Amino acid sequence: MSRATPTENAVWGTAVDHNDLLNHIHQIGPGIEANAEKDELAGELTSESFTLLSQLGLSHAIVPESLGGLQLSPTKVMALIEAITWYSGAAGWVSMVHASIGGMTAAFLPDSAVKRLFAPGTNNRFSGQGAPLGMLRKVEGGYRMTGKWSYGSGFSHATYSHSAAFVDDGTGKPLTDESGAAVVLCAHAPVSEHKQLSGWDVLGLKATGSIDYAAEDIFVPDDMVFPIQTATPLRQKAFFSLGVIGIAAMGHTAWAMGAARRLLHEIATLACARTGRPGAQGDSEKFWFEYGRAEARVRAARALALETWREIEASVEAGQRISTRQLTLVHLAKSEVHEAAEVTAQFAYRAGGGASLRNGTIQRCVRDIMVALNHITNSPMVTTAAGRELGNQWSDRVWRYYDLVENAAKNSEANTAATHPQTCKEQ
Repeated sequence: MSRATPTENAVWGTAVDHNDLLNHIHQIGPGIEANAEKDELAGELTSESFTLLSQLGLSHAIVPESLGGLQLSPTKVMALIEAITWYSGAAGWVSMVHASIGGMTAAFLPDSAVKRLFAPGTNNRFSGQGAPLGMLRKVEGGYRMTGKWSYGSGFSHATYSHSAAFVDDGTGKPLTDESGAAVVLCAHAPVSEHKQLSGWDVLGLKATGSIDYAAEDIFVPDDMVFPIQTATPLRQKAFFSLGVIGIAAMGHTAWAMGAARRLLHEIATLACARTGRPGAQGDSEKFWFEYGRAEARVRAARALALETWREIEASVEAGQRISTRQLTLVHLAKSEVHEAAEVTAQFAYRAGGGASLRNGTIQRCVRDIMVALNHITNSPMVTTAAGRELGNQWSDRVWRYYDLVENAAKNSEANTAATHPQTCKEQ
């Protein structure tokens, strides 16, 4: 892949040609697809698949160029993940996880940690879970971490964990802040220091290796943690004001786009090959009517997603932080893309007949989509909150992780105005 000279202070990276990356995906894609069954049997991407995938460097897709990353814009990253997912849902999922968490790590950890993790010659990849299923006990110079997490997608191919945990208040209970909320930190430690467990015997996304993993009294330096729910970006501040969940939403949306598109392609190809006999899909008006509706819904959802992310790119290019409304639309677009994928999966499963039952691309796509739908990022509570914000019922709230919460800054201003009315008036 050709590399150009990075542009000083550019909003998006210029060192790698995006078209070269897309072309490279189409070169290695058939090889990754050919390994799909072996990957599923292994319960993770085999070394052959991951070696092909790692050539792309997508674990650093949104990492700043100053740290050796590609610093790609959201829609360019989404195009890459969508393209990989076309060939393999598992490969697209692992790419999405490594890219998202790599960006979070580069955005929110202190300079001292980032200089180590992204030093020249390093090639670290990050994987783990953002639910606080562990505990951090404060010690000199850092913390001792103990816990057990699930859904460590791509964990065996990562070098560092990314795990949310409560902070021990000294009595074995979670430390709370001044508002009474539990303090949750995201801790990073070498994967080699964890115990990798089983626990990934599932319906779909079987080759993502989304295993359980555990830590037992692992030391985590002070500079290897950040507050996962309220993290403030230290680099590319406008873009990374998306926060942890906004960054993750970008990848999940792109994955669903790729999975839905591949399934539509497969079921149409099957129908075109089945004509000239009773009940053949290719001769069925009902089939093509339902296919047309599925195509329209996937295309409409994809258009909404890309429109939303292009507006975010424009804000970032103007130096503006991402607004609550923009994050609301991110969540709604992500939800709609997954809903469109679900409609497509249900249609394709019924319309495919025996082809949907047997091992093959249609069955695998259906299974992968159904598992993706159960990810927490697609929780109905997220869409419900987004609806309330878009409908102006919760117009004074801000996104905090997966929740819309009262704006603490506005409350603070209101309290100050009530306590010091003259001072506020003068200001």
